[in-house]
Amino acid sequence: MTSTLIGPTTTGSVHPMTTGAMQPRDGQVRGGQPRGGQVKPISGTVHSWDLATAVDGPGTRFVVFTSGCPLRCLYCQNPETWKMRDGTVVTAEEIMAEAEPYRRFIQVAGGGFTVSGGEPLLQPVFTGELFRRAKEWGMHTALDTSGYLGMRASDELLADVDLVLLDVKSWFPGTYRRVTGGEVAPTLDFARRLADLGKAVWVRFVLVPGHTDAEDNVAGVADFAASLGNVERVDVLPFHKLGESKYQELGIKFPLAGTPTPTPALVARVREQFAERGLVV
Repeated sequence: MTSTLIGPTTTGSVHPMTTGAMQPRDGQVRGGQPRGGQVKPISGTVHSWDLATAVDGPGTRFVVFTSGCPLRCLYCQNPETWKMRDGTVVTAEEIMAEAEPYRRFIQVAGGGFTVSGGEPLLQPVFTGELFRRAKEWGMHTALDTSGYLGMRASDELLADVDLVLLDVKSWFPGTYRRVTGGEVAPTLDFARRLADLGKAVWVRFVLVPGHTDAEDNVAGVADFAASLGNVERVDVLPFHKLGESKYQELGIKFPLAGTPTPTPALVARVREQFAERGLVV
């Protein structure tokens, strides 16, 4: 998931993928790439799925958390989703079968279908197939992504996406590199592409004291978001440590164990920086 604070183990009703499809079955392939010219079910690697309200798009949503992420954000709350090999291989059809019992309720509640992670665009064929099937059901769809692999999202995939939840983790390249291990340029390029397509975007900004909270860094993100014309709202997500125990379980040191959570005054200041540019916060 790309959202670093809202993920597969924070809502309390997570459903691990335990369908038994730990390895591709006969006729299945990772990422949907066919062998021998035969048409085969499209499969991908998934950590879990969940039902969530108002945090992964509007309304109550069926949320799929894919496995695998190219970034290593210092504040990531879901390190168990970093590696694809730690997930479960399932077909798109199996995922939709899990969603089927909730289909009517979700639609009546004005919700939809979200693909999160990990990073969904690490598996673009599988992610695209999930969106295609969700749109066949008439569901609102949302892609939760860092945008770092935005170039992997085809126009066909994006045509089946109603909303992009885009994590803009920093404005300054040096800060972005230090916080994520990656480069910010691909995210900004993807954001511009979404603007050109007129695709609705919710920008997410994780507020970490001493890392992303500098006024000029926030101002850069706010100015950029305001310039796009397709940003419907901005979510300022205060850093927390609810996922620290996961690092302990995995035998990994939590990089920000000594970092304080942001004060209410700091959160208010950052929210105001976005709001004063006409953005809904």
